[in-house]
Amino acid sequence: MVSCVVVTVLVLLLVRSAHSQHMAEEPCSVQILVPGLKGEAGEKGEKGAPGRPGRVGPPGDTGPPGLKGQKGIMGHHGKMGPSGFKGLKGDMGEPGPKGSDGDPGLPCECAPLRKMIGEMDNHVAQLSNELKFIKNAVAGVKETDSKVYLLVKEEKRYRDAELYCQGRGGHLAMPKDAAANRAIAGYITEAGLSRVYIGINDLESEGHFVYVERSPMSTFSKWREGEPNNAYENEDCVELVSSGEWVDVACSLTMYFVCEFDKDRI
Repeated sequence: MVSCVVVTVLVLLLVRSAHSQHMAEEPCSVQILVPGLKGEAGEKGEKGAPGRPGRVGPPGDTGPPGLKGQKGIMGHHGKMGPSGFKGLKGDMGEPGPKGSDGDPGLPCECAPLRKMIGEMDNHVAQLSNELKFIKNAVAGVKETDSKVYLLVKEEKRYRDAELYCQGRGGHLAMPKDAAANRAIAGYITEAGLSRVYIGINDLESEGHFVYVERSPMSTFSKWREGEPNNAYENEDCVELVSSGEWVDVACSLTMYFVCEFDKDRI
C-alpha cells in the first residue's frame, strides 16, 4: 500500500513539472487535473461514543394479558346495607321441659265472684246489642204518619230478625197498605239494597199467609207474578224487593230486614 502512495506522489510531481514547463513556454494553455486511482479501504476505526437519545416513538400495540395475579388481602368492611325482607315463619320448636309446680294459692270463696262476673258479661252483651241498635237508628229511619221503620243491616234468619225487632219494642215491617209498602220499598232502594225480610209468613198453615203478629192479610197484598210458589216445599217466609213486590222464600236464609214501630209507643 505504501509503494502505491509513493508512485502516486511521483506521478503527481512529474505532471506538475511538465505542466510548469508547458506554462512557461505556453502561458495561455489550459490546465487539466487528472484524479488518481481509488485507494484501498482503510482499517476499521474504533467504536465512537454513543449518540444522543432519539425522539420517543409512538406507543406500541397492546400486548397480550398477563397471568392472573395472586388474591389480594381483604379490604375494609363496607357500609351496612338495607334490611332485607322479613323471612317466613319457622316451624314450631319442640316443647320444652315441664316447669316446676308453683306455690299453692290462697283459698277463696269464688262462687260469688263467678256469679258477679257472669252478670257483668250479660250486661256487656246487652249493652253491645243496644249500641248496635242505636248505631242503626242514628244511620237513618223512615217515618209515616203512624209508623217508624228501621232498616237493620245485620244478616239474620227470619225468626232471629223478628226476635231482634221484638226486643226493641217492634216487629218485622208489615206493609198493610200501598203507602206503607211504597215507603219500605223506597227505604231499601235508597240504601242500595235489593231485598229485605218483612213480617209476613205462612209458618202455621201452608198457603195461608198472615202478618207476623198473626193478624190476617185481608186488605192488601203485592205478590210478584207467579208468587207465592212455595218452591222446594220450604218457602214459608216473605221478602220485599226494591220494586215493592213480595216473594216467598225459605226462612233459613240470612238477609237484612226492616223493623216497624208504632209512633205512639216510642
